[in-house]
Amino acid sequence: MQVPAPFDYARAANVDEAIGLLERLGPEARLIAGGHSLLPMMKLRLATPEHLIDINPLQDALAYIREEGGEVRIGALTRHRDLLASDLLASRFPIIRDAEQLIADPPVRNRGTIGGALCQADPSEDLSAVCAALGAVAVIRGRGDERVVDMTEFHQGPYETAVGEAEMLVEVRIPVREHHGSAYQKVKRRTGDWATAAAGVALWFEGSDVAAAGIALSAVNPTSVRSTRAEEALIGRPPSDEAFAEAARLAAEDCRPVSDQRGPAEYKRHLARELTHRALRRATERALGA
Repeated sequence: MQVPAPFDYARAANVDEAIGLLERLGPEARLIAGGHSLLPMMKLRLATPEHLIDINPLQDALAYIREEGGEVRIGALTRHRDLLASDLLASRFPIIRDAEQLIADPPVRNRGTIGGALCQADPSEDLSAVCAALGAVAVIRGRGDERVVDMTEFHQGPYETAVGEAEMLVEVRIPVREHHGSAYQKVKRRTGDWATAAAGVALWFEGSDVAAAGIALSAVNPTSVRSTRAEEALIGRPPSDEAFAEAARLAAEDCRPVSDQRGPAEYKRHLARELTHRALRRATERALGA
């Protein structure tokens, strides 16, 4: 039987107490809400925190989806099931529902949170690519201060984020712009599995031309980062299969897949190209009603 190493347990009543516990207990303390990423790693002894701080009591303060000030704000403890069910998100950013329909299974979606997913920073994680494509920012709170970090800077490497010691992710903010379409495409080995490769695309139009673009890939890079060359290839051009094919080619060229149990690197690169192309077509259909 796989069991975690011994650890101490604390339960935070509010955000300030959670940050205070992180500050007092030091770098060997970890926050836990859903636990679907952390607990398996603890059972395999890939993670051995000495202290777990349960933040589920912060649900009332950090679980919400609302639109204000020209952006949609999502609390870090918002569960996957609520992201999937949100009509606001489906209307504003259909890419989120696309991705949530492909994440794990109902038991995981019932407990897992957006904050936990982003802070795990797994290179194959779905919401990291989604948030990067949408130009989201992360709100990180520490003792007495708060900072806002672009999602491309939030993920600093596999399983590494910009969240420092005695800090926690409290909110994700996504800017709202009109004439938007977005889509997420993913290939996985079986239902509920991590991606073999996935592509998230967001497009904003001015008239019939692409005014802005976000393209981010998952499972084919050390981090789920945006493909700026592919984005720039689309801006100022009308949508077409030729333009999409060029952007998809650039996105695939820029990714760095590795061969593993999910497939060889070249197969993943092929998927990155094809999935980006498909997502671009779908995002355009949603934006322009084609």
